[in-house]
Formats: sequence, structure tokens, C-alpha cells
Amino acid sequence: MARWLKKGADAQARRDADDKVREVVEGILVDVEKRGDEAVRELSIKFDNYAPKEFFLSKKDIDAAYAKLRPRDIDDIAFAQAQVRGFAEKQKACLQDLEVETMPGVILGHKNIPVNAVGCYVPGGRYPMIASAHMSVVTAKVAGVKRIISSAPPHLGAPHPAIVAAMHMGGADEILVLGGVQAVAAMAVGTQTIKPVDMLVGPGNAYVAEAKRQLYGRVGIDLFAGPTETLVIADETVDAEMCATDLLGQAEHGPTSPAVLITNSEKLARETMAEVERLLGILPTGEIARQAWQDYGEVIVCDSYEEMLKEADFVCSEHVQVMTDRDDWFLQNLTNYGGLFLGPRTNVAYGDKVIGTNHTLPTKKAGRYTGGLWVGKFIKTCTYQKVLTDEASALVGEYCSRLCMLEGFVGHAEQANVRVRRYGGRNVPYGEAAE
Repeated sequence: MARWLKKGADAQARRDADDKVREVVEGILVDVEKRGDEAVRELSIKFDNYAPKEFFLSKKDIDAAYAKLRPRDIDDIAFAQAQVRGFAEKQKACLQDLEVETMPGVILGHKNIPVNAVGCYVPGGRYPMIASAHMSVVTAKVAGVKRIISSAPPHLGAPHPAIVAAMHMGGADEILVLGGVQAVAAMAVGTQTIKPVDMLVGPGNAYVAEAKRQLYGRVGIDLFAGPTETLVIADETVDAEMCATDLLGQAEHGPTSPAVLITNSEKLARETMAEVERLLGILPTGEIARQAWQDYGEVIVCDSYEEMLKEADFVCSEHVQVMTDRDDWFLQNLTNYGGLFLGPRTNVAYGDKVIGTNHTLPTKKAGRYTGGLWVGKFIKTCTYQKVLTDEASALVGEYCSRLCMLEGFVGHAEQANVRVRRYGGRNVPYGEAAE
């Protein structure tokens, strides 16, 4: 039976925090919708102390951002984007249009159509999340999105040069220096100067995530996301330093980021807990990571690999790092997760920054029903049908007529009956089923 050596905050505490966020976001969304640019400017001053003449960057502004970067920085961004672009292109190649004759004279098909306009949010509060520009903008570009607007908050009172360069290199058509809920709201509902989009993507803090949740339906979103989560599944093929490093590497995201260890070795579990404390004493971001570990860290010791699998599927973490003597067994059998990182040679940071898979992944157990952001999220698979012969129309019409009447839809049945009469030469009385 699984044993908890350490537990995090209970579910009620997490729900209470969510309720507070929800109320704040509701007010901001209403304000932006009512007052547009005026509200956006006031919110930018309030939360970021930033109020430029224009929130959109000009070509001159973009060039100035490039000028502040070292050639190595630009090369590194280009390398990461090449990996993301290459994998997205391979994913897109899996999406094929379809047309098939399902019976004589009946053609069914689907087309893969890119979304027309997408807003890509790039976080930049505690950390300037340069990589989020790759994950959203580059992937949308590969998908064929016609208009990509990307927004990130100011960093230290100005546009962050590397984020701006990454957005531009990725293919953003418009770049905003605007943060938080006000950015997401402006892109979704539009203002006097910002044309609304059809879809919002990208990670963010709890307020951004809640804004996307409340806007869903009015616009599409990539997924419902909360604070970064990580789960390490390990046995004694790895040591405590590796496990502790991978836990804290994600806990530093923020004070509410869950970090969980599942192992079948109590020895490894206790050594990892001790190593976490050692690393927290030397990690520059240790203050944030310590709070996350204290409030949301968990250590679970299981009796078997099968029990480890069961507990991992229940946790349903955003990131799952597997370091065992049977990594491929977990790949074959795990069903609930955002992204999987197999073996000690890879890690979540590779996926977050550079290896090519997308780092926008489901949290809060959403991995039970969705995967993360990928090129297919920007593409609508839309069906169509054609009936080419009189005989086919009449035959399908007979079945349709009877099935519609079975449900009581007389008007529906008449759509079928008029074809049966016209193309099949049948005398079907008005309002009756074709027999």
C-alpha cells in the first residue's frame, strides 16, 4: 500500500485560492470589455507600472530589441525554434485531408483548416519565459495561422529584448508589450486598437489561466492550465541528487507548484528529502522553491511498480520524469500525464526550453482528457459531404426519413422526403415516413 512520507496542501485550500482568483479576473474582464484601451492602460499602470504611447511594437522597437542581444543569444533562440519547428512540421504531416466514397454515390470527407487569428501569451513576470514564444508562435506559424498576435508583459519597465526577438523570429505578425489578464482580455474581446482573435494560447500565472477559462467559448483556448506541476517516478537506478534536482527545477516556477516523488524505495525517498533540503540552501531561487516544496511537495513510497503506475495515473501530473529500470514499461502503460520524460539523460527543462516538444501542457488533472499544445490545436478538422447520384440520395433519404420520424422531427423528415420524391420517384405523403 502506498505511504506518504510528505503531503502537500489539501484540496480545499487549493479551491479557496482558486475562488479568490476567479473574482478578481471577472472584474477585469468586464472592465476591459466595457472601456477597451482605457481600461487596458489603467491596468498596465496598476500591475506593471508601464504606460507607453503604443503597446504595439514598431519595426524600430523590434530592431532595438535585437541590438541589445548577443549573437550567441540569437543563435540559441534560433536553435530552439528549429527544434520546435521541425517537430511541429512532422506532427502536421500526420494530419491528412480525407475524402472517401462510403457507398456508391456518397462522398464524405474532412479538411484540416488553420484557425484564422491566434493570440499567443508569453509570461514574463518572475521569469521572462522566452521559450513560450517558440512553443506558441512557431507552432501556430507551422499550422498556417494567418494572423498571429503575441503579447508579453514588460520586464523591468521595458520590453524584454529576448522575448521580443523570439516572437519576431517565430513569425508573430503583431507584438504587444502587455501583461496579465489585461493582455489576454484585450486579445480575446478586442479594443479600439487591438483586433480580437479567434483563439488564445500560452501559459501564465493563475490569473491568466483563470481569464482563459472564463473566456473559453467566446474564443478557443489551448487548454486549462494552472501552476507548473512535476512528478518524478524513480527507483534505485538513480540517486537522490538526480531526483531532488528534478523536483526543485520545477518547484522554482512559483510557490504553488506541486512537486511529487513516487518511488518503491523508502531509502531513496528519505535521501531525496534530505537532498532537497541541502539544495534549497544553495539554490538562488530557493526561497520560492522552498515554499512550493513545503506547501505542495509530496513523497509517496509504493510496494511495487504496478502501485507506482496507479499512483502516477491518479496524480496526473503536467510533467512526469521517469527514471527506473523499466522506463518503456511506464511509457506503454501510463495514461494520465501532460508530457513524459524518459530516463535520466532527459529532463523537464529540456522539454521546457529546447528539445522540440511543446511545453504548454495540461495541469490540474486535465491530462485525463487532453494532451498539450501542438500543431493540431491550431487546426480545425471540418467535415463535408457530397451525394453524386439520384439513386444514392433517394436511398439515404428513405433511411433518414424513417429515423427522423422515430425521433419526432417531422421537418427533418421532410428534408429527406423531398429528395425521395424528386430523385427516387416515390409518392411519400407530406409529414409521413418513407416506407
